Amino acid sequence: MADRRAGGAPAGEVLPPGLRQGARPLPRWAALLGGAAQCLWGLPQTLAGLAAYAVCRAAGCPGACWRGRVVTVWRRKAGASLGLFLFVPGDPAPDARLLVHEYGHSVQSLALGPLYLPVIFLPSACWLALPPLRRLRRETGRSYYDFYTERWANRWGEKATGCPAMGRARID
Repeated sequence: MADRRAGGAPAGEVLPPGLRQGARPLPRWAALLGGAAQCLWGLPQTLAGLAAYAVCRAAGCPGACWRGRVVTVWRRKAGASLGLFLFVPGDPAPDARLLVHEYGHSVQSLALGPLYLPVIFLPSACWLALPPLRRLRRETGRSYYDFYTERWANRWGEKATGCPAMGRARID
């Protein structure tokens, strides 16, 4: 389903060029089956993602479908994944590696179902935002992507798409 339009700008204008050509194809049946599973097994995070998507679309954020997920380019500095919905910053343009990473989180959501929010989303948000943890990362030279939730998302995103994720990129 790469390059399909989901409202807003055409997918070619939303998705980074490396993902428009380089990602391993996802069969349509896999996208449909995965979407149904996310809506059932991952219902809490998919509903939260749907609400965030509605707010973003009302604010004029562009979106596209990619590999059975709804990708929205939003005005925040960090990415997020909530079930079927991936949110990536787009200033100046979406980072293909970050989109692969967020796709990895969506695979975690599919695997963990209702446990995704307490096992992945909340620890990840704390690791990103809490000042003592930000200070720890700075003082020890650790990457945000060294945390278990982020390493795991990188690994699964790369395996699922065939494209590189964030590695040990520094974000603060």
